[in-house]
Amino acid sequence: MFTLRNYTRDNFKNDILSGLVVAVALVPEAIAFSFIVGINPIIGLYTAFILGLVTALLGGKPGMISGATGSVAVVLVGLAVSAAAMLQKSGLSGDALAIGVLQYIFLAAILAGVIQILFGVLRFGKFIRLVPLPAIYGFVNGLAIVIALAQLKFFHGQGWSMYAIVAVTMLIMVYLPRYTKAVPAGLVAIVALTLLVYLTGLHTLLIGDLANLSAFKGQLPTFHVPPTLFSWEAIRMVAPYALIVALVGLIESLLTLAVLDEMSGTRGSGNRECVAQGVGNVTCGFFGAMPGCAMIGQSIINFTSGGLGRLSSATAAIGLMVLVASLTDLLNVIPVGVLVGIMFMVSIGTFEWSSFGHLKKMPPEDAFVMVAVTIITIFFDLAIAVIIGVIISALVFAWKHARIYAHSRMLGQHAKLYELSGPLFFGSVQSFNDTFDVENDPEVVIIDFKNTRVMDSSGVEAIEKLTEKYAKAGKKLTLRHLSDDCKAVLNRAQANITQEEDDPEYKVARDY
Repeated sequence: MFTLRNYTRDNFKNDILSGLVVAVALVPEAIAFSFIVGINPIIGLYTAFILGLVTALLGGKPGMISGATGSVAVVLVGLAVSAAAMLQKSGLSGDALAIGVLQYIFLAAILAGVIQILFGVLRFGKFIRLVPLPAIYGFVNGLAIVIALAQLKFFHGQGWSMYAIVAVTMLIMVYLPRYTKAVPAGLVAIVALTLLVYLTGLHTLLIGDLANLSAFKGQLPTFHVPPTLFSWEAIRMVAPYALIVALVGLIESLLTLAVLDEMSGTRGSGNRECVAQGVGNVTCGFFGAMPGCAMIGQSIINFTSGGLGRLSSATAAIGLMVLVASLTDLLNVIPVGVLVGIMFMVSIGTFEWSSFGHLKKMPPEDAFVMVAVTIITIFFDLAIAVIIGVIISALVFAWKHARIYAHSRMLGQHAKLYELSGPLFFGSVQSFNDTFDVENDPEVVIIDFKNTRVMDSSGVEAIEKLTEKYAKAGKKLTLRHLSDDCKAVLNRAQANITQEEDDPEYKVARDY
């Protein structure tokens, strides 16, 4: 929660003004992402209000903006298709079918929120550090392509006016910021082209042609328990989608938090953000909204506009709801082409173009991870893509380090010293075992572990088995610079070995 007690006059002003700018900037994307899912735009607007307000109060980073996003919307498309197919079999059609699909989306929001809360409570937010940079590049690039492809359906059956409006919108968003940033370019495009279409009577697809928002004028979100919440069949069908929504939402939210941390020089709480996103999505499910997550574009707009406190993101959410509750008639006459143009620019801005330059300099395995994550994101979903990218990167890392290096030398005629280097873990156990010549080694053998880190139980077990081999061969083995953890295990082996007592104190590598 935030307190006004800590606000100065300038901070208060900056947060209010930046929040109002973001409120306007939220409208086109919230509507566009609703169209991607195939639901009424008011659902996406409710999400921007509810999720935005909850995360503003509880989130792990002051000033971060949350709402309906493309990454989550893409996952919900599959859920909507599956739910519609199931409901059609039971004889539903028309408005009843659309309402039924919404109940499944609301259930997905609740289940995803619960999963996200568990992630935060169990302190899993720190694991975002394990996502490698090539996987992040692939994630961002795949997301950009998916958002762009989702816009193509709006061109079906449209004439030249649709293409012209899209092109003009993109030109405004490219060139206007070069002259002024006082007003968001997307807002200028919406106002200018809506007036042009209205005054000239130009025939083109309008938001009102897809969904009439006027029916919701003056209405605020109301509490509603989805009937699907009490259906085991519905929960079983929705659960896989909810898990993906939860993972996608957390990945995008935590990556957004990391970007803002770097920009602001302050550190937010990943675990607190997980809980806030979960509480927000559960609330969305019970108040008739789709699930969402942090919005990197709007968050950066807020930050660069001076919104550094929680009041800015709270103002954005409340300002959006005021706009929706009082100006729905104006929203109905906005050309869809403007929103498509804005989404194309969001896609272009999201794509990490510098990754092409990095691709030439990356090791082949990193380049493979980036391309693989991009392709999987496009054809499957974001969560699976990032998880596979992390797995591939982890396997590559393990393979690269799956070797123990040893330098050996004789100490007189009857003693030999092995100086080891490199991590000892499950991947390097074979290399470790191949290093020693138990049969031909002299009567006294010293193994120096000073430059070797024992990373897991497989490494400890390998040391134990080696000491047993030397003991069975009747040779005196001294282990030098072992950690206390390893000493305790080896002492239980009852091998005829000697451990030096002047070792430095360090433990088996672990996450404290």
